[in-house]
Amino acid sequence: HRNFVAEPMGEKPVTELPGIGPVLGERLASKGCDRAYVILGQFLVVKKDKEMFTDWLNDQCNANTKQAGDCYNGLVEWCNAFL
Repeated sequence: HRNFVAEPMGEKPVTELPGIGPVLGERLASKGCDRAYVILGQFLVVKKDKEMFTDWLNDQCNANTKQAGDCYNGLVEWCNAFL
């Protein structure tokens, strides 16, 4: 989490997102979400709404509540630092 929010997004793979490990990363990549900025885009599309984002993440890769929450919190913190 700390490493993710400490630097610009760039071309980071999706597995750099907090809560997204190799298994979820593979599932997301198979749906075209192979970079962290793609997930950030969806996060912004749902206007940073926690429920909508975590539901979407669960639908996309079967992320559990903790994984989806960790990803959400990491993106919130990243946005506060860089946007």
